[in-house]
Amino acid sequence: MYLHYMYIHMMMTPRKQPPRKSLVADARLVLRTCAGLNIRLAARLITHFLEVRMQAANLSLAQFGLMSHIAAAGDDTIGSLAGRAGLDQSTLSRNLRSLEQAGLVEIAIVEKDLRRRAVWLTEKGARRLEAAIPIWRRAHRELFDLIGPGNVRRMAVITQALMESEAATAAAGD
Repeated sequence: MYLHYMYIHMMMTPRKQPPRKSLVADARLVLRTCAGLNIRLAARLITHFLEVRMQAANLSLAQFGLMSHIAAAGDDTIGSLAGRAGLDQSTLSRNLRSLEQAGLVEIAIVEKDLRRRAVWLTEKGARRLEAAIPIWRRAHRELFDLIGPGNVRRMAVITQALMESEAATAAAGD
């Protein structure tokens, strides 16, 4: 009896393994697609761009923005100003303090309600804001040329929609 051993060699294609996840690839995906991170980066870059140009008005962009909010609303309470500016009252109070020390805004207790304070521009503040607006316009035109007016408008619309959504969420939680 003859015993034959036969070896069969088959060409086996190795099974395809799913690609291994890579921390580097995942991190790159996050950086490319995360709305929050990209908006924060864009905000920092745009803020820096405008800050540099607003130095000519001797105002930071934050000061210019607060003064614009105050001027647009006339006499106003700090609580409603905080809501419109998207700041908590303690941050707003801290920012207003430097404007008050510079003589650009005035803050006073609302009659008959010691818990409420009103804020308005002083004459000096109104003049400073008036002088800053043309500087801001030139800076904004430069910004438009870089990123396009449509993109700027879309960001403003998105920001407004997010603010309204946050306000609705806060109201629903009350």
